[in-house]
Amino acid sequence: MSAITAILEADADGTLHLPVPQNLRRGKVKVVATLEGELETNARPTRETALAALRQLRKLGTFRKITDPVAWQREIRKDRPLPGRD
Repeated sequence: MSAITAILEADADGTLHLPVPQNLRRGKVKVVATLEGELETNARPTRETALAALRQLRKLGTFRKITDPVAWQREIRKDRPLPGRD
């Protein structure tokens, strides 16, 4: 028995094609499938999800030491002067 986990793209007619290991290419193969939408990787986070993530960061104290966000961002990004700007 072999367990395969795969994310497959459906063809235009709605069929899925699963590559079968070499040792199972002859004879019959029993397939047990669970179909789930791939929401975790393709979907954009909802407003509620983003707010929950920010609340969790606040709870953990992630940004507690940042007193001046602009200065912090410049330090992190190591900004350089842009041409034509002071």
